[in-house]
Amino acid sequence: MSSKVFPTKNNLIATKKSLELAKLGYDLMDRKRNMLIREIMTMSEKASTIQSEINTAYAKAYYTLEQAQISIGNCSSFAECIPVDNGLHMTVRSVMGVELPQITLDERNRYFYYGLNASNSLLDEAYINFEEVKKLTVQLAEIESNVMRLADAIKKTQKRTNALSNVMIPKFTSTVKFISDALDEKEREDFSRLKVIKRQKGN
Repeated sequence: MSSKVFPTKNNLIATKKSLELAKLGYDLMDRKRNMLIREIMTMSEKASTIQSEINTAYAKAYYTLEQAQISIGNCSSFAECIPVDNGLHMTVRSVMGVELPQITLDERNRYFYYGLNASNSLLDEAYINFEEVKKLTVQLAEIESNVMRLADAIKKTQKRTNALSNVMIPKFTSTVKFISDALDEKEREDFSRLKVIKRQKGN
């Protein structure tokens, strides 16, 4: 770049401003990247905890379902009585400019749709346990989606940070040095020329 810039004071001032902006941009990008990394680490820990809870909840739910089937036989007809859950809602929050979905699931009244005559407490317990599994699965889905979005944002931010630190800042720094050196050399030449002129006038 330096070879294409004419060494003038105006160009020196403009390039110094560009260098300052590049350094400021780097600081902002680096801060954003660090905050996103902290956010993704927190979410990853939370996802690990919820995944463990889901594993436990699934094991409990399937165990109670097996016990219910042993007690009253095939439970598939009871499952068909339970309506589709349309209680999912999504909003969006922003973290350092990254839009992250927030998913909520309406709390359903603890109502046993299949009736009580042909069922028993084991089936009720299985139903309650699977409701807990569903709630945890929604939470995990939200976190995993957000982790993917954050990872993508971190990758893009890292790319911009690298471009600033490895390309733009060195380029502007080199140009500032080139212009400064050229202006200093011109100033020395002008000074030497002035001394010669004064000497000639003195003679």
